[in-house]
Parts: sequence; C-alpha cells; structure tokens
Amino acid sequence: MTEPKIKQSGSDLIVFDARRIGDVDSEWFDPGYWRRLHRVRGAAPGRGSAIFVQPDRETWVLRHYHRGGLMARLINDLYLWRGASKSRAFHEWHLLAELHDGGLPVPRPVAARVCRRGLAYTADILTVYLEGTRSLDSMLHAGESLGEQWRAVGAILRRFHDHGVHHSDLNVRNILLDQVGGIFLVDFDKGSLRGGGNWRRNNLNRLQRSLRKTALETGIPYDEAAWNLLLAGYEARA
Repeated sequence: MTEPKIKQSGSDLIVFDARRIGDVDSEWFDPGYWRRLHRVRGAAPGRGSAIFVQPDRETWVLRHYHRGGLMARLINDLYLWRGASKSRAFHEWHLLAELHDGGLPVPRPVAARVCRRGLAYTADILTVYLEGTRSLDSMLHAGESLGEQWRAVGAILRRFHDHGVHHSDLNVRNILLDQVGGIFLVDFDKGSLRGGGNWRRNNLNRLQRSLRKTALETGIPYDEAAWNLLLAGYEARA
C-alpha cells in the first residue's frame, strides 16, 4: 500500500510514496536534471510536456501541468494557490494512489510537486511508466484493428465506473494497451470519485467524440461496429 509523505524544500512541497522511495529531491522534477545525467528515454506527444526518465531500473513519466484552451495563452502553467491539498498535482497523486492500491489498472504514482509563486503555483507529477504499452490513439492512426479488444476496453471502463471513478478527459490518448491484453487508463488530472449520475454516460460520449475525431484525422471511417463491441463489453459488467 502507498505511504504518502510530504517534504518541504524551500517554497516547494512534495508528496511521495515513502514505502517505495526513501527520499525525494526537488531536482527530480526538472527535465534538465535528467538530461544532464543522460537519463531521458524519450518524450510523450500531446498537450503539455511529459518526458520518460530512468533513474535506475524503473522508468518514470515526468509531466508538467499546463492549462488548456484559451487560458493557456494567458497563464500557461500557473494555477491559483488554495493550499497544497487542493492543488492539481497533489489531488491527482492521491487519486492515483487510491486507485492503484485498489487494484485498478493505472500508473503507480511516485511523487508530485507544487511550487508556490505568491498567489499562484506550478505543478509536476512523476508516475511509473507502463512498459510495453501503446495508446489507443497511436494504434488507430496506424490503422490497426483491435477486433475483440474493443469488448475488453468497454469492460475496463465499466470497472472504473463501478468504482465511481470519473476520468475528466476520457479520450483515445489516455487509454493504453499492452501486448498481453492489459488495458490501462492514464492522466487523471481533475479526475474524481463520484456517486450516481449522468457523468458515466457523459464519459462514454466524450470517448465516442474522440473516436469520431480520430476517424476524421486518419481518413479511416468511424467504426460503429467497434463502438458497439465496446458498449457490449461495458454492459456485460452490469
């Protein structure tokens, strides 16, 4: 089980898993630090900046929090300070810890940092890299067929929903698949645990819009049969 511990380093506050790592350094959240050590394995596509770093045998994903939409043009990575516990990074770290401890297929959280800047803050998070996985987005852009895996994707989504997990940005980039049938959800920024309500249907609708958008990007017709397989897997969890 995860053992959260908080460390202060100047104006930085860091939460980390004391059972997995004995201590944490603020430098770990600086991409330049890993580049100087020649420990950067690569970078992830998409909004914001995420790189893969390898401190030892384990690989981590280092992600800096960036705003989206129109706000990104004004305040790219600054957020209103309301305390560390309400920060984006600490919230996501604790949510991931709870989900991972509960056996759900999510990345294990390593550490998260908030850097206070007066009334604002910036934030970063470190999670364990899921080796051997590819995003649903990359598979669709490569023209690969998932076949019956669509049913398994639906079953996994239902499993999360049955645990009350609301993923605020459920799209093809945040669903990862490995070569042995594993399916994972990533990027739980602004995610939450909820009770009943329409959010579950809204979650699925968001994913369907993402699939339709990907079809337009690739020129490959939207696969209604694949979506129906996903829904069949989702409903089978009832």
